[in-house]
Amino acid sequence: MAGGKKKGRGKTRKKPPPEQLLASSYIHEWVFREDWESTQRTMDANEFLPPPQLKRSMGDRVAFEFHCHSKCSDGYLSPSAVVARAHRNGLTTVSVQVKVLALTDHDTMAGIPEAMEAAHKLGVLIMPGVEISSLYTTGSGTEELVHILAYYGSCGPAKYEELNELLTAIRDGRLLRAKNMLLKLNNLKVSIKWEHIVKIAGDGVAPGRLHVARAMVQAGHVDNLKQAFSKYLYDGGPAYAKGSEPSAEAVVKLISNTGGVAVLAHPWALKNPAAVIRSLKAAGLHAMEVYRSDGKVDGYGELADLHGLIKLGGSDFHGRGGNDESEIGSVNLPVISIYKFLKLARPIWCNATKSILQSFAEDPCCLKLEKITMFGKPYKLKLCKSINCVEEVVDLCLSSWLTKEERMEAEFEAIKLKLSQAVISKGEFQLPISIQ
Repeated sequence: MAGGKKKGRGKTRKKPPPEQLLASSYIHEWVFREDWESTQRTMDANEFLPPPQLKRSMGDRVAFEFHCHSKCSDGYLSPSAVVARAHRNGLTTVSVQVKVLALTDHDTMAGIPEAMEAAHKLGVLIMPGVEISSLYTTGSGTEELVHILAYYGSCGPAKYEELNELLTAIRDGRLLRAKNMLLKLNNLKVSIKWEHIVKIAGDGVAPGRLHVARAMVQAGHVDNLKQAFSKYLYDGGPAYAKGSEPSAEAVVKLISNTGGVAVLAHPWALKNPAAVIRSLKAAGLHAMEVYRSDGKVDGYGELADLHGLIKLGGSDFHGRGGNDESEIGSVNLPVISIYKFLKLARPIWCNATKSILQSFAEDPCCLKLEKITMFGKPYKLKLCKSINCVEEVVDLCLSSWLTKEERMEAEFEAIKLKLSQAVISKGEFQLPISIQ
């Protein structure tokens, strides 16, 4: 009968609400850069971006991974292997066509350049990130370890020296902390050699609790990592030692001042999450982790809503294997959450890019040029060798993650004009800059 229901048909797929379609469109435009003037650019002029052939239909879901670690801190895989793992996982699910990956090693951004190099080859977009260790002090004077995630734009942090100074101090404190834990373990007749811990951590990596725990497992003192923490290394445990972490509020403020987005990591690990969240929100916290791969939210969504924080989540992938670890990309974030994050982050990143380029225009030296490109593919950029190179570097800063409208802002035009009249110097070598 005309107009009646036809039997034997499956249920009609429910059309997404308009706000979700808008959010999805916004995300796709940012990830796939569908407004590229690809015919006017070479591949080398898009080192921060996935290749143009990665454009996809609006029906494809874009998976974001906001929280993972590499061997540069306490992970098991190299930065390039983490990216490859993310890419492989994306290809195993038809609806996931690309990964947007934030490498968030503990208190270091050393792995970002390698991750970006690998990501460009695989068509993955990297958000430079870091997980910063900090301390929250209650009114009664008790302290609690709090981890704050920071996400930056493609050019990295503005005022990089300030952030790097903080991260270096934390890593130096971690080194001393590991030695104190080792001393306590030896006093407990749990004999571990310092050389063993250093070897596990790897060259240039400040050992953390996980490296100590791995050494304990390998030496046969405990059966697994969980036992190492539950018996010896837990907060306040017999082999626990403090580091030299800054206050959580100071970390949030520094992230904001260096052009980053500040996000509270795994609040379910805190003893008093409500108090921590309230204090960090007052300091400028932008978001907090809520979503987990096991689907549990456990009231943290309500806490985020109460304080006006964006709700995010990530796998916290380390690559150690086993059933107790979430796989990279396993947290299925709502489209609306990603949209809200990008709407908040993009103006912050745009302003950071202005600050970075303004600093370069005021003193166009090779050292600053190197910092501008440190999160790109520095091996491809022969710094200070040709006019075209300098033009390309500045164009990278303006084109990566910025819309045409953003690039045409008066402040950027003023920076271009200033750079067109500047001279870049390195020792006796000088080169005039010409910006098209």
